[in-house]
Amino acid sequence: MGERQLNIFSRFITKAQMVQHRFSVPSAKWNRKQGEDTVMKHVTRTILLITMTFLATASMAQVEDEPRQSLTSQGSDIARGSVGEGSTSYDEFEALKIEGTRSGKSSHSTTQKMGAAVSQAADPNFWFYDVDVQLFSDFDNDGYYFGIDLWFDADTNYAVADVFAVIYLSYEYGPWNEYAETEDFTLFGTASSDDYIVETELVSGYPTGDYDILIELFDAYDGSFLASFGPENTSELALLPLEDSTRDARSGGQTQVVVNSGGGGATGLLFLLGLLAVRMTLRPQAARPSK
Repeated sequence: MGERQLNIFSRFITKAQMVQHRFSVPSAKWNRKQGEDTVMKHVTRTILLITMTFLATASMAQVEDEPRQSLTSQGSDIARGSVGEGSTSYDEFEALKIEGTRSGKSSHSTTQKMGAAVSQAADPNFWFYDVDVQLFSDFDNDGYYFGIDLWFDADTNYAVADVFAVIYLSYEYGPWNEYAETEDFTLFGTASSDDYIVETELVSGYPTGDYDILIELFDAYDGSFLASFGPENTSELALLPLEDSTRDARSGGQTQVVVNSGGGGATGLLFLLGLLAVRMTLRPQAARPSK
């Protein structure tokens, strides 16, 4: 059993012990009403223990190929810091690629767009005017966040153009991994009112480390590549301290745990648990990482 597996299993054992201690009732204070309550609590405890054991087993079975899960809210008319406004999606991707160079394509761009830092000619009629990143949610105060608030403003020489963007993360200067795709949106020349916001909470599959972000812009009509913006263009998209919420321990000893299973039913259960874990999180003030 690897170190990562032991850590996951240890979390579940600790949580189980917390549940057991919380539901224990001294025998000296036993009465009928407390007895009925205690029975229900023990039933609840048993169900929790069985569920956590199942989830721990499923997680350890897949730890080598941990899928990436995230929640993304996006739009051109939502306020920064407002997760849930605009269009919100639950996304799952293949395990994070950490070996190799950035010249490799992601599976998304390989089949559809020939993107992800592949050598290609950009359209000079499209460009990125400005980009800004704010990170949020670091409950264990280790300096690594699981929330990414990405704002960008793309421009064009045309009066109107429908486009969409694909956004990638690179772990420790490794290959690009797609983590979000926008809906189609419209650029109005060089207007400042057509900026776009993509806010993502990394739920699982992203180990603690420094990440870079790459944004690629595509034509909404035929999917042709238009422009890109990444760490070579601005330090805003470089060396971002990130980790998923599974690896971010709350203060007070509590931990958000989201694991994955191959079965359809278990996947649905885990999605709900992950969704609940993230949505019940109170977002603190967004922080800008030091460069």
